[in-house]
Amino acid sequence: MTSHNRLGEETSPYLLQHKDNPVAWWPWGPEALAEARRTGKPILLSVGYAACHWCHVMAHESFENPEIARLMNEWFVNVKVDREERPDVDALMMTALQAMTGHGGWPLNVFLTPDGAPFYGGTYWPPDDRPGMPGIRKVLEAVHQTYQERREDVLANAEQIRDFLARSNALTPEAGELSEELTEQAVQGLSRLFDGRHGGFGSAPKFPQASVLEFLLRMAGRGNDRAQAMVETTLTEMAAGGIYDQIGGGFHRYAVDAVWLVPHFEKMLYDNAQLARIYLDAFRLTGKTHYRRIVTEVLDYTLREMTHPEGGFYATQDADSEGIEGKFYVWSPSEVIDVLGETDGERFNRWFDITPAGNFEGHSIPNLIVDEQTIADELGTTTEEAGKRLAGWKKQLYEARSKRVWPGRDDKVILAWNGMMLRAFAEASRALDRPDYRDAAVRNATFLLDKLARPNGRLAHVWTDGRLGEPAFLDDLANLADGLVALYEATFDPRWIDAALEQVDLIMSDFADPDGVGFFDTSTTHEKLIARPRELQDGATPSGNAVMANLLLRLAAMTEREEYTTTAQQLLEAMVRPMTEQPIGFGRMLCAADLYHGPAREIAIAASPGAHNVDELAAVVARRFEPNAVMGLADPDRPEFLERFPFLQFRPQRGGMTTAYLCERHTCLPPVTNPDDLNRLLDEGTGVMWVSF
Repeated sequence: MTSHNRLGEETSPYLLQHKDNPVAWWPWGPEALAEARRTGKPILLSVGYAACHWCHVMAHESFENPEIARLMNEWFVNVKVDREERPDVDALMMTALQAMTGHGGWPLNVFLTPDGAPFYGGTYWPPDDRPGMPGIRKVLEAVHQTYQERREDVLANAEQIRDFLARSNALTPEAGELSEELTEQAVQGLSRLFDGRHGGFGSAPKFPQASVLEFLLRMAGRGNDRAQAMVETTLTEMAAGGIYDQIGGGFHRYAVDAVWLVPHFEKMLYDNAQLARIYLDAFRLTGKTHYRRIVTEVLDYTLREMTHPEGGFYATQDADSEGIEGKFYVWSPSEVIDVLGETDGERFNRWFDITPAGNFEGHSIPNLIVDEQTIADELGTTTEEAGKRLAGWKKQLYEARSKRVWPGRDDKVILAWNGMMLRAFAEASRALDRPDYRDAAVRNATFLLDKLARPNGRLAHVWTDGRLGEPAFLDDLANLADGLVALYEATFDPRWIDAALEQVDLIMSDFADPDGVGFFDTSTTHEKLIARPRELQDGATPSGNAVMANLLLRLAAMTEREEYTTTAQQLLEAMVRPMTEQPIGFGRMLCAADLYHGPAREIAIAASPGAHNVDELAAVVARRFEPNAVMGLADPDRPEFLERFPFLQFRPQRGGMTTAYLCERHTCLPPVTNPDDLNRLLDEGTGVMWVSF
């Protein structure tokens, strides 16, 4: 038996949280597998992440317990995995656990044979038995005894699970007809799950479902009133609830209830990246300013608390501080009054549900229980002025809260999540006229392409304090390319669209399924696990395949590369049945289906960079809800660039003036040279007349 813990040299904040455990942890890698084969012991693989509350609980209760650690060290080779560093390992083990038990979650604890095949697992186990829940001591003893006495049965079970994983990850659904009725049917299916009173889908716990909201916004833009009602109810209720940090901005992971009041307090970069874009689109669609406020608060929070000095975005903030979940975020009435004074403090407490009894374990999670007009009426002013007063009060409370013990922060820079936030900053920069957001996006893209570059020129999945992790996975490269396309449209700098195409072509060559459609999550150069993982369904983030389907269709409109269209079409056709039967799990793929039917709107602005009216014309497009639009600069001094992007070719300036062209399917409206006329063209639609140039 050994008690040597090998996590002290790791960079992952999650693994470092376990470096002083009496458990003889190994990081995932060939050394741990070799040790299991050498000793003949099964592996206990424990997966979690730094912001996971129940991971902390289990660590404190069990992994810091010397007696439990003794059993683990004697009977097993114990391996710790940060799911954010190794999403491929996590995905396979989660699929295996769900197949074995019908449920999943984190902490994820799976027992493997010495060659890495799972045969039993679970999530959180307390140290001792509780009603309906075995303690980890009993689990360890039972697995050890079974492995010693019935090893052939264990190995047979592991082989069945290995075969299941191989089949399920290689399986492609049978192609279906990609009809225009698909998206309307999906809205009907989602409406059956919709909570008409509080928004969202299903009951407690309730998750934001960002990909579904993105799809519903598209359908609302097409005039579907039911879709618009669902998305607006959800966005309004979430923004008023405790799931949103009313004082400091930013969304927590999910609500443990059905009314968005009590969150699981961790904050994830990917949630805030997706939701910032959703609220931006809602503002562009409806013009409602409270959606714009949420966008700016989320992005300002990201710049303030989640940004590396050189431009990368950090991964997560913890749910706990001082060992107590949510302690950093809750208030008492007297604490608010101490900061704002009696009159203003009493008002704030009343509007934000901060009471002596509290709404969470004797304390209060701020949540807005009155509307903006009520606040304005009580203050005797306009809603705009009332909003400024509230912002000032929140700033005072934020400064007071900042003196508390902060939750821990996971300062990994994860490529996929950064790509999502890159897109949010890029789109918001033009839409909201925020040059600081554009600068943040440029710094982020530069950071990702430079700092995450591995010696072979390929990018890494994660960067932590200068150390690089595994090679980038599918969702890393797809989301990065997605963000780079948005950054090109926000800056018209060709280097960003060139970098996007480089990543997409790498995906097409190294991640494609040679025997089917779509893409695997790992490339041909990644570590070979017991199965090659492939995710088609959205989770907390959209699947890499869904991001690629959207991205390929957008790039096809810009480049006219037929292989992009064909690949996206084949993937969408394979997903028709899942999208129809389970729309809640395929929101981003449904967005791609909507984009496929289009039409794509091509906006070319003919001018040299920095010419008069370039930014003004581009801002007209960016301020509108135009999810099917692609936009670029037809720079007459870069003919080689125009040749690669046919939607920009043959778009000359008129009379030496900056000129905008609006086209669909090679049919264009007469060019215009001022923002008002471009706005009018976008309102009227295209296909009215053919113009040759």
